[in-house]
Formats: sequence, C-alpha cells, structure tokens
Amino acid sequence: MHLKILTMILSLAMSKVIEQGKQPKEVAVIETEFGKIVFEFLPNAAPKHVANFKKLASSGFYDSTTFHRVIPGFMIQGGDPNSKDDDRSNDGVGQPGQPTVPAEFSKISHKHGIVSAARRGDDINSATSQFFICVADAPNLDGQYSVFGRVIEGIDVVD
Repeated sequence: MHLKILTMILSLAMSKVIEQGKQPKEVAVIETEFGKIVFEFLPNAAPKHVANFKKLASSGFYDSTTFHRVIPGFMIQGGDPNSKDDDRSNDGVGQPGQPTVPAEFSKISHKHGIVSAARRGDDINSATSQFFICVADAPNLDGQYSVFGRVIEGIDVVD
C-alpha cells in the first residue's frame, strides 16, 4: 500500500503551534489522501536530523513522495524521492549521492507516534531523507535509530 504525501506544506518551515502556558513548537504538516499528520520537531534530541528534514521540506523535496513502506502494527515509512514515480521496484532504495546525517541517539523511546530517521542497513550514520512513524511501541529500535519528532495531531491518519 502506497500513501501519497500530497504536499509538505511550506508553512511547515516556520509553522508554530502554541499550547497554553508553553513555548511555541515548530511543526511539520503532512497532507495525505487520508488526512493531515502534524508532528512537532524534537531539536534537543536530534538537531542535525531536524535541520535536514526542514531543509528538504522547505525546498519541496518531499512533495508527491509516498509512504512506500507500510507495516501494520509497526510503522509507516516515507521520504524516498524514488517514490514520486510509478516504478515501485526502487521505492525505499534512495538515490546515490544523497547527503547523509550522522546518528543522534537520545533517551526518547520509539513509542506510538514517534518520528525517526530511516537508514541504510546496519550503517547507523546513513540516514538521508527517509523517515518512519511508529504505529506501535517499538523499544527494540531505541539506540538504533534517531528520533527527531513526535506526532501531535493526526495519529488516526498514521494508524
């Protein structure tokens, strides 16, 4: 199952959500055919991953990409530029030459709604543009993948 990320709303770049009595949060807004997913960035946990995602989103990189990997009870994965075309055989492979982001592990556990950086195989320093959102708790991923966001709206869309 492929889910289109119709647009990474450009308001994402500096969109703020203000909760009563709290500092404004910078968020990403993902529009899909099933609804909107909003996640807050966690720059204290993974500043390089947050900066990478924001840079790519601001440039329109994610527009028309899909959630190309959907594993019920585990996660949904998106952000591969190859998913923009109709050739599904290369979805998830990424493109040669994409800049990588080194691992930034934190104490934040991979719980339902966590946004984390995907990577190539066992190379912990090979994250590029792909990311995944946990649809269930996955503590086995802790210390293996870099958490950089948390869904704050649209968890029903993720599920």
